[in-house]
Amino acid sequence: MPRKRSPAIPTSLLCGVDEAGRGPLAGAVYAAAVILDPARPISGLADSKLIGPARREFLAAAIRRDALAWSIATATVEEIDAMNILRASLAAMARAVEALGVTPDDIVVDGLHVPRTQRPWRALVKADRLVPAVSAASILAKTARDAEMIELDASFPGYGFASHKGYPTAEHLAALHALGPCAIHRRTFGPVREAIAQRRLPYSP
Repeated sequence: MPRKRSPAIPTSLLCGVDEAGRGPLAGAVYAAAVILDPARPISGLADSKLIGPARREFLAAAIRRDALAWSIATATVEEIDAMNILRASLAAMARAVEALGVTPDDIVVDGLHVPRTQRPWRALVKADRLVPAVSAASILAKTARDAEMIELDASFPGYGFASHKGYPTAEHLAALHALGPCAIHRRTFGPVREAIAQRRLPYSP
């Protein structure tokens, strides 16, 4: 993925990492890693869930433009079904950090778990509200995933992916049971398993 780096690199680099898409029934899980540039502060950073779509897009553009380094990575639906959503999320996080092109001195992750790598990871609950770099990562991961789900809506019509982004809304559950799961549904997730059983489809994680 493209990344931005400023000419003057700080002596200590803190990287914020967050994911988007652990709860949906469909689509990849996304993770972003961001190292902010102290010389180019970005105002208004916050947990992506607390910001409206237009504001998220505005901030995402600012992050891509002004951050010292940033990267976005994913774990596929197949990986989610094979290794479970937590491990897939951690794998996406590790990939995002590896793709930065810059070696951070400290990595802060929102939540309770960190990938098992040799890097200096730290887990912090509510880091997406407390650490600006993690807020930035939250925004990049969320906007990137939402954009993909909007694109996938055209390939898999009838499910409403553009509106609910794969989350288990009443609209999505009704479509899932009416149409059955499509190629981007996570077959190890309960509602999808139920739809497979209801339609007597072969189970293939």
